Amino acid sequence: MPERKLSIPNAASKPNGSQSVTLGRRRRTRENIKEKIARTGAIATRLSQAYPELQVPLDYGTTFQLLVAVILSAQCTDAAVNKVTPELFRRFPTPDRMADAPLAEIESMIRTLGLFRSKARSLKACARQLVERFNGEVPATMEELTTLAGVGRKTANVILGHAFNSPGIIVDTHCKRVSRRLDLTRSEDPVQIERDLSKLVPAEQWTGFSHRLIIHGRRTCHARKPDCKACIVEQLCPSSNLIAQRSNPKTPTHNGQDQG
Repeated sequence: MPERKLSIPNAASKPNGSQSVTLGRRRRTRENIKEKIARTGAIATRLSQAYPELQVPLDYGTTFQLLVAVILSAQCTDAAVNKVTPELFRRFPTPDRMADAPLAEIESMIRTLGLFRSKARSLKACARQLVERFNGEVPATMEELTTLAGVGRKTANVILGHAFNSPGIIVDTHCKRVSRRLDLTRSEDPVQIERDLSKLVPAEQWTGFSHRLIIHGRRTCHARKPDCKACIVEQLCPSSNLIAQRSNPKTPTHNGQDQG
């Protein structure tokens, strides 16, 4: 099967209709739910315009290989994962082949990745579960996916959104940081962040919106020093370090830590 990459369709150009949004005047002002939905829609539009055709750079050929790649990507760059998966998929292209593989051999093939021993155990156990419980097929529900070794809600939502066209909000460290800075949630808990974002974005946009938050966090809204001057949603962000400067040019900017 030819190699492919995850592709995220462009979001609607004007989510939530034509509601007007007051741009970044104050930090953490009290919003009612309609105002927050309207602001989130404006954020979604700008992110969609900035990242119109997103591709998550994980190379794979089958749903099982996508699952393997996403498990390997935990606390690791996509580029690093793509360096090891071609040979890994050549040797173990299916769940039964990986389930029967010696653990040491899997470890040796992913040794350059962080937590490679733990990931190797998860891959072998996950493959065995797929063979024994799901006839070698990747299941298509959150409940079943999260019973697999190495699969949490984040990984499950990636699989559901891209292999089965079932939208889900993917909460990783970037999505968490950006959504908190944008005051779309104030929770630290990924499950609660999922719930909070799902109330603000139409279901058909969940996958694309959360991926765009992730990409924006990687490229602009960095953990230690967010690049607010280059941010396309800065005027919609209560945490922007430019708000104080507009009110008082002599006011120093914040140090990039989450506020809230």
